[in-house]
Order: sequence, then C-alpha cells, then structure tokens
Amino acid sequence: MADTQQVDAKAARKVARLAKQISAFSKKHGGAEGQLANIGERGTRIVLVGEDGGWGDLVAPSHETAQKAVEKSGITVHEAFDGEFAAKVRTGPYEWSRMAGIQVGGPSNG
Repeated sequence: MADTQQVDAKAARKVARLAKQISAFSKKHGGAEGQLANIGERGTRIVLVGEDGGWGDLVAPSHETAQKAVEKSGITVHEAFDGEFAAKVRTGPYEWSRMAGIQVGGPSNG
C-alpha cells in the first residue's frame, strides 16, 4: 500500500509541475490553448499555442497525466491541431530555416 501511495504522490507532483509550466507559458503569451498528442511509449505531447502566436510543448508520461495537467491549468484544449487553432502559430526565421534545413540555405539538420 505504501508503494501505491508513493506512486500516486509522484504522479500528483508531475501533474502540478506540468500545470505550473503551462500556466507560466499562458501568462507569458497573453493566454494559451493546447492540444494533446499521443507519442507512443514516450507519453503524451502537450502542444501549447499562445495568444501572441508563440508556441511550445511539454511531454507528460501518460495521457492521463497530460489531461489532468491541462485541466488544472485551465487552458482550452482542442481535439486536433488544425483550422483556426493551428493558424494562430507564428514562426520566425529560425523555425523556417530549421524546418527547411539545407534546402533553403539554412543550417543542416544532421
């Protein structure tokens, strides 16, 4: 029973830490919205998009942990990363050069 309590306490701390990071991102970017994406055994990716177009992500060890963290932070969560939500993302020269890599003269990805 002590092992179960220890695991529950660890999971609760992880949820609280993620919620704090999400809230900090939201505060920095004038609000935020998110989307949860399963990334297999690694867990669930929490994609964040700020009202100013800034974006970032966090990784939770499970979908349940990610879901609890976004609920605790109070952000709106979208089912998919598309439409108006995806259109809010603003990228700069760095992202474009990294995405295109050597194809457009940016740094190589290798």
